Amino acid sequence: MGRIIAIANQKGGVGKTTTAINLAASLAAAEKRVLAIDSDPQGNLTSGLGLRTTSPRPGLYEVLLGECEMADAIVPTNLDRLKIVPADRNLTGAEIELVTVERREYRLADALAPIVQDFDYLLIDSPPSLGLLTVNALAAAATVLIPLQCEFFALEGISELTNTMQRVRGALNSKLALEGVLLTMVDQRTNLSQQVAREIHEHFADRVFKTRVPRSIRLGEAPSFGQPILLYDIRSTGAQAYLSLAQEIMANEEKGTGQGAVSLASGT
Repeated sequence: MGRIIAIANQKGGVGKTTTAINLAASLAAAEKRVLAIDSDPQGNLTSGLGLRTTSPRPGLYEVLLGECEMADAIVPTNLDRLKIVPADRNLTGAEIELVTVERREYRLADALAPIVQDFDYLLIDSPPSLGLLTVNALAAAATVLIPLQCEFFALEGISELTNTMQRVRGALNSKLALEGVLLTMVDQRTNLSQQVAREIHEHFADRVFKTRVPRSIRLGEAPSFGQPILLYDIRSTGAQAYLSLAQEIMANEEKGTGQGAVSLASGT
C-alpha cells in the first residue's frame, strides 16, 4: 500500500511546491513508484514537471467532481517512475462546487483508494490556504510534511496549520501524523538563518528533518524549464539536499521511527 504524504503550509513562498517536485523526483530516482498530485489551482507542480496547465485533459478538478476516475487523470513525466495528476485554474471552482457534495472532505481519499497500491509514495501538493482542497489532502494523507522558510516570520501561522491538522485528526482522519518539518531557503552564512533554525528546533524538537534545503538559484531556475532539479543540475546543492531528504524519509519509514511515527497529539 502506497504512503500518502501531504505537503502543506498555508503560508506562501516557503518552498512547498519546490519540495513536492523535487522530493517526488528524488524518490523516483531511488526507484520508488511515485505519484505527484497537484492540488493547487495555480498548477505550479504541473508546469514544474513539464506539463502544460492548459492542455485539454482531465485533471484533479474532474476527479474531485466525479467526472473521471483517478486512474484516467494520471499522466507520465520525464522520469520513468514518476507520474502526476495535473491541475489547472478550474480547480479554483472545486472549493465552491464541493460544498454541497456528499463526503466532500473525502473526495480525494475516495478517489485515491483504487490506485494507492500501484505506488510506493503519493505526494499531494496542497494550496497555500486551509480551505477544502487542503482539508481533502489532510483527510487522505497518512502524514504531513511542513516546509518552513528560514526567515523571521517562519513560525507565523504554523499554530493555525497544526490546529487544523488536529481537527482533521479528530473528525476525519484519526491516523494522520506529522512526517516532519523541513527547513528551506537556508543560508548558513547569516545569523538570521541560524537563529530561526534554532527556534524551529526548539519548537518542533526531533520532528525537524536533518536535511536542510539551501537557498539556490538553480532550484529557482529549474521550474521555468519544466524540470526537477535532478534533471536540470544534479550537481547543485539543491539537488543533493532533496536526494538526502528522500533517503531520510525512506530510512524513517523502514525503521518505523522518526518523523513518520510522530503523532500530532504529541505537542504539535
